[in-house]
Amino acid sequence: MRVLGIETSCDETAAAIVERNDMTGNGMILSNIILSQAKDHAPYGGVVPEIAARAHIEILDELIKKALEKANIAIRNIDAVAVTSGPGLIGGLIVGLMTAKAIAFATKKPFIAINHLEGHALTVRLTNQLPFPYLLLLISGGHTQMLMVQDLGKYKCLGTTLDDALGETFDKTARLLGLPYPGGPALEKAAASGNPDRIPLPRPLKGKKLDFSFSGLKTAVRKAAIELSPLKQQNIADISAAFQMAITDILVDKVRRSLPLFRDAFPDIENPALVIAGGVAANKAIRSHLEKVCKKDAFQFVAPPFELCTDNAAMIAWAGAEHHARGEQSKIDIAPRSRWPLDEKNSFKDSQGAKA
Repeated sequence: MRVLGIETSCDETAAAIVERNDMTGNGMILSNIILSQAKDHAPYGGVVPEIAARAHIEILDELIKKALEKANIAIRNIDAVAVTSGPGLIGGLIVGLMTAKAIAFATKKPFIAINHLEGHALTVRLTNQLPFPYLLLLISGGHTQMLMVQDLGKYKCLGTTLDDALGETFDKTARLLGLPYPGGPALEKAAASGNPDRIPLPRPLKGKKLDFSFSGLKTAVRKAAIELSPLKQQNIADISAAFQMAITDILVDKVRRSLPLFRDAFPDIENPALVIAGGVAANKAIRSHLEKVCKKDAFQFVAPPFELCTDNAAMIAWAGAEHHARGEQSKIDIAPRSRWPLDEKNSFKDSQGAKA
């Protein structure tokens, strides 16, 4: 089974071809083409939705063509078309969704609308052949959630952010410190030469419920930056290191208290796993600390390769392949959704603080 995947939910335009073995259920990436718009948005310090949507329109057709050529497959020979239909920036979602619908209609192939978060959640089943169920920490630019991935399409949210998402928090903090966009990698690099103990920062909601909150931490960083102004290079490094350590402590706390909940829910799982996914999962310091927690508590620590942590179309194609293998497809008139929780049965707050 070969599935074309399309991803246009934010500021990466991507197309991919993924193959799924019907006998074993294993997958292989035949092509994964990604074009980042970081340079287009850098002058503004963040993603501008209108610029993102226009960039998707200009390049998406060419990326699909390149993905097909690299995979050495004609468009008429794909088995299905999968596309991100939410959550994300509505303009970008429309571009990808309409393109995918047109291809599916013209080729008479199954059309599968994918939740972007599900793409992240299922990536390790493509890269590591990880069986259900597993615990998932999803940390990306627009989302921060702790979930139990019970089965395909079955997700239970244990905690989510009450205000900003973690990736957004990294970007805003980096911009405050005068670091370039995208802020996550720049802040991680600055933190490497900093002293994390020099500047005391709060750990909001640590030791309490499993939800996350980062607005107070951002405020504390701003106050520290003002007190040390004008900021010298070492000041920036020390604030970055303190911020990264505060974030790491918060994530470690949430994961440590989620592990026994997973064991209670699935007592028969002999080798339970914690998966981290999303763009922030590429942060090496966060990975290292969470891996230690898992080792101590006898959990597998599983993370996708760095290149599959950030937004990409391979994860969308794979999610489509998983649904297609179960005989599932979407109606061609499905609409894009700027908000689309994985756990729709349980009401929880999304990254904007509104009920999903």
